[in-house]
Amino acid sequence: MPLVHHARREVTLKVVYYGAGLGGKTTNLETIHERTRPEYRGKLVTVNTEAERTLFLDFLPMDLGTFRGYSVRLHFLSVPGQIAQDSTRRLVLRHVDGVVLVVDSQVAATEANNFSIRNLDYNLRLRGVDPDRLPLVVQYNKRDLVGVMDLDELRETLGVPGGVPEIEASAREGWGVVETVKAIVRECMHQLGDPRLRPEGRVECLLPEPRDRFYPRGPVSMIHALVPEDELEPAQAKRG
Repeated sequence: MPLVHHARREVTLKVVYYGAGLGGKTTNLETIHERTRPEYRGKLVTVNTEAERTLFLDFLPMDLGTFRGYSVRLHFLSVPGQIAQDSTRRLVLRHVDGVVLVVDSQVAATEANNFSIRNLDYNLRLRGVDPDRLPLVVQYNKRDLVGVMDLDELRETLGVPGGVPEIEASAREGWGVVETVKAIVRECMHQLGDPRLRPEGRVECLLPEPRDRFYPRGPVSMIHALVPEDELEPAQAKRG
């Protein structure tokens, strides 16, 4: 939920980068940090472990400029990729305004991508947020690698709904990263509208109508570690 402060004429947006472990979430934020002028960015905080680069979260505040006379600030965060840190993922999703789903384009990452989509849906619902109305951008990362999945096949496998902005990227090489930021900010600001007309404090920033459901095809066995079997049945029936 965007935070509107009329006295300071300021809007703060929270964007969460979600996806499989080692899929490129941290690399995205590092690239954003590197390519932003120091006076417009905050400190990038990263917690590293032996298993994965980000155990808890990345946090990057950044000034975006002005919109309708209000300054816009962005808080970028990423979630941990490990299944064991699912409670931390839900905590990071608190008051989220938009999500960038970082997809690993490698064939070997198919199951991990499918799990991330289901897990995002599940955790947002636990927080009382309709995932089908939340501003969302899909980033197909690692497109610089040899042997990645064809984009049409990847889109079909993941079940990306029509109308969701999609960006090809290589966070490691830096291309597609800024375009992703622009896309998710555009989606959030479109739903926010004129901040002058919004009440003070946190305000709703959701699509007026739900988009089509986002259900992946293919293996999703890891989801059973978090979601009861009976909650999966409607989704599986719809996919079939």
